[in-house]
Amino acid sequence: MFDPTAFDNMKVVIEGALYDLDIIGEIVITDRNDLINIAKMSRKFDVSFQLPNSVVTAKIEMTSNLVNLAAELLPAFLSEQKAGCYLSLQFGIEHEDMEIDFQALETILLNVWGTTRKITQVVQFHPLEIERKHTHVIKVEFERLIREDQIDDLVEMTEFIMTTLKQLNGKV
Repeated sequence: MFDPTAFDNMKVVIEGALYDLDIIGEIVITDRNDLINIAKMSRKFDVSFQLPNSVVTAKIEMTSNLVNLAAELLPAFLSEQKAGCYLSLQFGIEHEDMEIDFQALETILLNVWGTTRKITQVVQFHPLEIERKHTHVIKVEFERLIREDQIDDLVEMTEFIMTTLKQLNGKV
């Protein structure tokens, strides 16, 4: 049997925390992807979910590249400080109008996640459709490597995501 990588261990912790919330009915998991890019020797895992009867969706995305894997498997050749993965969050809202206070949403994200995270907002729509449905995407990026010794923080992070979902849902 092989020793799981930091990516595998962190993925299992995130999945466990989210599926526990799904089982008790606090969230509904709507999508899950676990991808391996053989050409670049990279991995990507994401899981999407929302509160029951909500229009706001959350997505957790973890990525790991060849350098991260090699640092873990070949510590004599690379710094073990590069072993781990990158994490980002995405919140999506579909709505019919543009009557959303984007500054209020930004304030919610800053209050929950702090000023050390990169927070971006993008609104997309098809300009030729008569009934324009807007897709508002808010991304929270940690912009640093998440290491296996921070694994307990991943479970705690789900509480922050739940808080964000509830507050965003209250504004749209």
